[in-house]
Amino acid sequence: MSTAKPTKKELEILHVLWEKGPCSVKNVHEQMGGDQNNGYTTILKFLQIMLEKGIVSRQKSGKLHLYKAIANKENTKQQMVDKIIDTVFEGSASQLVISALGNNKSSKEELKAIRKYLDELEEGKQ
Repeated sequence: MSTAKPTKKELEILHVLWEKGPCSVKNVHEQMGGDQNNGYTTILKFLQIMLEKGIVSRQKSGKLHLYKAIANKENTKQQMVDKIIDTVFEGSASQLVISALGNNKSSKEELKAIRKYLDELEEGKQ
């Protein structure tokens, strides 16, 4: 598995591949809004770079090349969170949580789930 950290645009492409599975450049391009948002050749170039980084794989299917995410969604999320904790919050996970919860965007259901998770952590269930 790759340890390369995806860029913002690469993450957008990965979300398409995670949701749709293996896709051609054309499929990714269309899913990302077509030429209004991203040029076809731009998406192709990003996929080629991602292939070199080991973030995606490519296989031939007839005349098409299909790109598939190698990077696991959960592992990628964790890498990104770890990077944010280290670089933005100086290694403090609690400061990240306080900042995230301080934005007042969490629903009551989300806060309830967070409380339950924290209770389980304290009880050693996680």
